[in-house]
Amino acid sequence: MMDALAIIPKYQAYKESGVDWLGTIPCGWDIRRIKFIFSEINERSKNGSEELLSVSQYTGVTRKSDKLAENDLLTNAETLEGYKKVIQGELVSNIMLAWNGSLGFSPFDGIVSPAYSVYRLLGENIQRYFHYLLRTEVYKAEYKRRSTGVIESRLRLYTDDFFDIRCLLPPVEEQVVIANFLDQKTAQIDEAIAIKEKQITLLKERKQIIIQKAVTQGLDPNVPMKDSGVEWIGQIPEHWDVVKLKLLANKIVDGAHFTPTYVDKGVTFLRVTDLSKMKDGLINWDNVRFIPEKEHKELIKRAKGEIGDVLISKNGTIGLTKVIDWDKQFSFFVSLCLIKLKAAISPHYFTSFFNSPIVDMQIAYGSSRTSVTNLHLEKIKELLVVLPPLNEQLAIDDYISSISIGLDQAIDTQINQIENLKEYKVTLINSAVTGKIKVA
Repeated sequence: MMDALAIIPKYQAYKESGVDWLGTIPCGWDIRRIKFIFSEINERSKNGSEELLSVSQYTGVTRKSDKLAENDLLTNAETLEGYKKVIQGELVSNIMLAWNGSLGFSPFDGIVSPAYSVYRLLGENIQRYFHYLLRTEVYKAEYKRRSTGVIESRLRLYTDDFFDIRCLLPPVEEQVVIANFLDQKTAQIDEAIAIKEKQITLLKERKQIIIQKAVTQGLDPNVPMKDSGVEWIGQIPEHWDVVKLKLLANKIVDGAHFTPTYVDKGVTFLRVTDLSKMKDGLINWDNVRFIPEKEHKELIKRAKGEIGDVLISKNGTIGLTKVIDWDKQFSFFVSLCLIKLKAAISPHYFTSFFNSPIVDMQIAYGSSRTSVTNLHLEKIKELLVVLPPLNEQLAIDDYISSISIGLDQAIDTQINQIENLKEYKVTLINSAVTGKIKVA
């Protein structure tokens, strides 16, 4: 992907910029401090009635109301009087987060927090060029160097420091050419990413359909069927049962209801993040937290995980599953649930069933499980499980595993291609706006 940049020509001649972090620049380009390219605007709202705006590294400047969920407050501020006014086309910077790219030109009129800075582009310079330039990695790194504060979360890029930064300044006609080129190319890249994201969605849906069919109808298409008695389950093989999970488990319990003492060395302590960051179904043991053995011994009096038990995430990210396949001591947080299954059900079949749309319907009553923030133990205990004989459970699990390998590989391929496209987009923008390539 990066080789595509090699075929784009470079400028005929370069010169030293005199700025270490910018290096060489095309002859004919200039370097100016930002204070000669932008002016600060500090106009205040008299009554706070204007549209409230916000800025982020991902979306640039947006209307705050567009991001609100139902019943969310627009702001916790008692009044918006005195907030800074923004006119469409002005640059808005979150001074605390400029270092991560939280700045951008506003497509709206409105107001922003007094903690933001507002700037207006001077002369005939092209807004779209600076939109790309000022959000590049090289400029974000410079914002961070110029920001003041003890810790990263408290860094602030004040106007004087922002204005002192050296800024690349191509001739206006080249700014137009670069902006037009990047508008076209980034749109093409974004479209390619969107197509691949849709392909991932379709692959995941196909996997869900395969799982759903296997855990409700089995692998024999000619087997006699019966009504399960449950609307969202439908028909199941005649010799199968529908059983509440609490009748299939010896124990269903969550983890520590308090934040333990984290230490550098001790007993492993698992959280939802350890399940959400699994790669190929494996926990990254290098990134787990540890607690003192004394606390661990107290916690396992209530919940001790053993090989063959199942962990389920019940808070935050709902429904992640992991069959315990390691022989080491560990404890876990309240956000995880431990299920000790009886011999009548295979833990691997159970995790396949738990990841089926049937469980989604039960958890969220037709909505996505991602909209549920807390899956209570009582609800977990009452979940209905479609239960084939044990030998069929094992066959179904083998079938799902074999099918999933190909689908998961296809999904991983799309994910890797998306990451490559995103990386290419970043490199393309950086190369174009800094003159490393000549786009026309």
